[in-house]
Amino acid sequence: MGGTGASGVAASAAAARRVVHAPVGGSDVDALEEQMRRALELAERGWGRVSPNPMVGAVVVSEHGDVLGEGWHEGPGTRHAEAMALEQAGAAARGATVVTTLEPCDRQGRTPPCTRALIAAGVSRVVVGAIDPHLGEGAPGLAELRSAGIAVESGVLEVEARRLNEAFEHHVATGLPFVVMKSAASLDGKTAAVDGTSRWITSEDARSDVQRLRAWSDAILVGSRTVAEDDPALTVRDPRFAGARPPLRVAVDSGGRLPPVGRLFDGSAPTLIATTDRTDELRVAGWQTAGAEVVVLDRDADDGVSLRKLLELLGARQVQGVLVEAGANLAWALLRDDLVDRIVLYLAPKVLGGAAAPGVVDGRGFSPVGEALPLAFERVERIGPDLKVEAHVHRDR
Repeated sequence: MGGTGASGVAASAAAARRVVHAPVGGSDVDALEEQMRRALELAERGWGRVSPNPMVGAVVVSEHGDVLGEGWHEGPGTRHAEAMALEQAGAAARGATVVTTLEPCDRQGRTPPCTRALIAAGVSRVVVGAIDPHLGEGAPGLAELRSAGIAVESGVLEVEARRLNEAFEHHVATGLPFVVMKSAASLDGKTAAVDGTSRWITSEDARSDVQRLRAWSDAILVGSRTVAEDDPALTVRDPRFAGARPPLRVAVDSGGRLPPVGRLFDGSAPTLIATTDRTDELRVAGWQTAGAEVVVLDRDADDGVSLRKLLELLGARQVQGVLVEAGANLAWALLRDDLVDRIVLYLAPKVLGGAAAPGVVDGRGFSPVGEALPLAFERVERIGPDLKVEAHVHRDR
């Protein structure tokens, strides 16, 4: 993995996708898509383990369609997917096709360039899902392969390949993390009953799916009220992700209301408290003694922590994906400041009612209705008895 600065990378990556794409030859379209789906499955084995690198999978295929080798990126400092697949294929890789979810890197990092490994192996064709914006303008990885006489095709299942690494791509383009706001609610939009109880609105199946989201994230963001009321651990407890690095736990507390006790300070994962100059030095010292890192940030217009400054800080630390498990007030502040990229809402087939029962989003709200924050539904699926609704936030209001 090499890189350029975030400035201008989004435009150059888009241009590369337009210029580099070559049509896939007629009868092998279905076969290539099947092989790319397998490569995407392999890439997902790196879920929660590879950041700040992207998830990548690769398959080496003979001219007759036989799989000769498979590989996936296991984490920073380990072999890249193409190198693993080529090693498994051995000498049989000569003249073969390599199907990979992401443009092969063309520069020395912790591991050697994949482009040179592909050239040295004598492969005849490389088929790519998505361009790697981190490599810079003009898709240099593909250009190097072409200059060595290797046939290159790109854009096979590009939508799926890009979605897999959308946090990586977003971070390269903007310097900011990709922010997913998650909530669980009854069908009438209540996140708790009028007496404050909230466990459990949704099913065990939905909670298991949340564990997958947590494993994806580099950081989990919550507000001080959520910590005070729920004492959350904010860790990944699903055995499917055993061995994955724990996400950074980030709590927003603008005025120092949180005592330095509870599961947030249990040492099971790193913890960062984001606060302002409204918090006294004794409270800051207490958090630090309890093992948390403390950052004092600018205030926003409402005297709270500047959430944009917080995300800029996290982005500078290579935090690419942030999962927000916030209450209604912090959710509103993030939406108000246009800092959310996707909303994931788990809806239970229950009605709670109650005017005083909390909802998903509070705050002043967008008004009139024509000023509502526009979303685009991406996916709706059943998770056990519940519905999981995913929506992307539109920026062009």
